[in-house]
Amino acid sequence: MFHAKPRFSLRARLILLTLGAVAAVWLATAWLTYRDAREEFDELLDAHLAQAASLLVAQVGHELEEELDLEHAGDSRHARKVAFQIWQEGELRLHSLHAPTEPLAGQEEGFSEREIDGRRWRVYSTRDAGRHIQIHVGERLDIRDKLAIELAEHLLRPLLVGLPVLALLIWLAVRQGLRPLDALAAEVAAREPGNLTPIEIGANPAETRPLIERLNALLARLGRSLEQERRFTADAAHELRTPLAGIRAQAQVALGAADAAERERALHHAIAGCDRATHLVEQLLTLARIDAATQMPGETVALRELARDVLAELAPMALAKGIALELAEGEEQHVAGHSAWLRILLRNLLDNAVRYSAQGDSVRVEIGREHGLAALWVVDTGPGIPEAERARVRERFHRVLGSGETGSGLGLSIVQRIAEVHGAQLRLLPGEGGRGLKAGIVFGA
Repeated sequence: MFHAKPRFSLRARLILLTLGAVAAVWLATAWLTYRDAREEFDELLDAHLAQAASLLVAQVGHELEEELDLEHAGDSRHARKVAFQIWQEGELRLHSLHAPTEPLAGQEEGFSEREIDGRRWRVYSTRDAGRHIQIHVGERLDIRDKLAIELAEHLLRPLLVGLPVLALLIWLAVRQGLRPLDALAAEVAAREPGNLTPIEIGANPAETRPLIERLNALLARLGRSLEQERRFTADAAHELRTPLAGIRAQAQVALGAADAAERERALHHAIAGCDRATHLVEQLLTLARIDAATQMPGETVALRELARDVLAELAPMALAKGIALELAEGEEQHVAGHSAWLRILLRNLLDNAVRYSAQGDSVRVEIGREHGLAALWVVDTGPGIPEAERARVRERFHRVLGSGETGSGLGLSIVQRIAEVHGAQLRLLPGEGGRGLKAGIVFGA
């Protein structure tokens, strides 16, 4: 079985990011401190070289001895790293014990650097008042580098010791800070599968509020979805019970019929019951698909072209009842939506209009603009719908009593739901002259 690669936990991520930020700031601070300290350190040692040279200049008036050892009796680890030379007319007259015999610098006065026997020296050169004697006081640069490394180690040592301690403190702080999330996770995990009540925000931190609000929104959507499914199942079971019972009854009549005419009549009634049950199941499945829709396709639908196709499909049924179908003149209207669902919407409106109209009536499809918005209307000259019933006919399985027609009671419910998905509005108005019904949708209303 494939297992997803585990990721860092939020706790580990916070600790690593915090430690990384602290270490980066600490290292940057240590580098800046080291750079500034190194500059000050070099300036201090250069000043020491210049001061030593000045002291030697003050003493050159005395008799020059053969050799002078500048090593002091005190404990100085770096005394052997500093040397001086006194030159007179190109001849080395005096030098410290460990000074090289080669000149430490050239004839120029001031600071300079020179490599002798593989070692680099930092040298300060000066002359006496008579300009006859030149003095070089030098220091090996490797000792300066060694001192600088020791300085850097002193700066970084607290980081090496402090980071583990800081990591422990950060871990404790993060653990304490994330306890509300742990409590929230425990609360969600302890819930029963059917418990969809909202999670109380209570004293949870402000950062968890968006998460809780979205969880509550998800629970609300799940609740509505489950309620729709329960209602759908109950309604479908109730509505299917009647046609199935009728089919069974007609089959029993056919079995017990004494003559062929009675048997044939019962079988015709059973087939009609099967047709009604089939139509009801198709309507229920259509409604279920539309209810489950979460995103509307962005295709462009030409309403007049769609209306011509649907009118051609229903023309045989209308002709059988002696009802005239027509598409009113007008300009083409384009809307964004789902062409198959809009076809179902128009078919249901036309089916209702034809079903409830009498012989000699007419049904007309009008496509145009309503207050600047695309609109599709189905106008019939049938009995219409009483004003008191117009709100209820949108409900599922509701049928107008006394109409004399059988149906599932889902046609206008499907139209209503498709209109909602398309951001449109279903409108039911009296027909022309107060006769019949003018039913349709206005897009974007």
